[in-house]
Amino acid sequence: MPNMSEDLPARIGDPLADIQTPALIIDLDVFEANVALMADHAAHLGVDLRAHAKTHKSADIALRQMAAGAVGICCQKVSEARALVDQGVTDVLIANEVVGPRKMMQLIALAQRARVAVCADHPEQVAALSAAAEGAGLTLDVLVEIDCGSHRCGVRPSEAVALALAIDAAPGLWFGGLQSYYGAAQHIYDPVARAAALATSLAITAETRDAIRAAGLACDRITGAGTGTFETEGASGVYTEIQAGSYVFMDVDYNRVRTDTNAAPGGFRQSLFVLSSVMSVTAGRAVCDAGLKASSIDSGLPVVHMPEGVSCIGLSDEHGSLDDPSGRLRLDDRVWLIPGHCDPTCNLHDWYVGIRDGRVEALWPVTARGKLF
Repeated sequence: MPNMSEDLPARIGDPLADIQTPALIIDLDVFEANVALMADHAAHLGVDLRAHAKTHKSADIALRQMAAGAVGICCQKVSEARALVDQGVTDVLIANEVVGPRKMMQLIALAQRARVAVCADHPEQVAALSAAAEGAGLTLDVLVEIDCGSHRCGVRPSEAVALALAIDAAPGLWFGGLQSYYGAAQHIYDPVARAAALATSLAITAETRDAIRAAGLACDRITGAGTGTFETEGASGVYTEIQAGSYVFMDVDYNRVRTDTNAAPGGFRQSLFVLSSVMSVTAGRAVCDAGLKASSIDSGLPVVHMPEGVSCIGLSDEHGSLDDPSGRLRLDDRVWLIPGHCDPTCNLHDWYVGIRDGRVEALWPVTARGKLF
């Protein structure tokens, strides 16, 4: 009979040296401080926090965010939301469009078990959502998504009023407000350039809200914002709900984003690492066991957090190439990597290993890993 513990990266109580690598590590002290800090930010700004679970895809983390004050979570896909609802999450905004009859039926089934809202940016989506919701005898919250600058999903602001009216008139649907998420602005590193981009986005969002209200509809929920922009959008008086997600972990790219005081957004610190082991050494160089299957590089290579004086110079499928000019690394030494982009990195792993005081305190499954539909 197979030993199930062999499929786990660690056991509760293990010292760091016993963790199998590569492993996705959470520094629990920093993680908990980040969760509490974002709850404090939201309270100070007077907005709701709807933490985005696409970052971590973890029911354990989502429930901790809600326990700390988040009104619910965001997901991007129906299967992702279902995996988290199965583990006790009760309030989900699918901050995305849902298309196709099978996904539509899965969405409706999910809405019969939890509070669920969804976005739309086309009249055909509204008609399909209406037919599905009416057929199930329920009322589904639907938000109009507008393109406020990213040029991804979302209607043009000039089209938002007609779509909001269509939702309001559709059987089985309730117009739930606006989804206005400026994804590209999250990673504008310079605070002056970011502020200029957000000024335009905020004006578009406010004008769209006002036009919908002028058409006779309440538009009291404006949701969006992220880790890189929530301070500006949350303080704007336009947004009522912020969707930050990466703040719980941070990554190389978010650590490049600067505020006016040259600090990281919100004061959040790095809590997520890919722990790797040295598997080969040569003069001035070493190779660790964390490659492309352990860390995403869409936002650049990981940065070596520890030890000092070592840098990552390339990844292949199973290997990470390290520059070690002082020759300090030895076989089986541990190398702590900060991933370039936390979201896709988390989706590469089955487990989070939570550590405190040098020992494993928690093992949390990446609940919705691979839930892409």
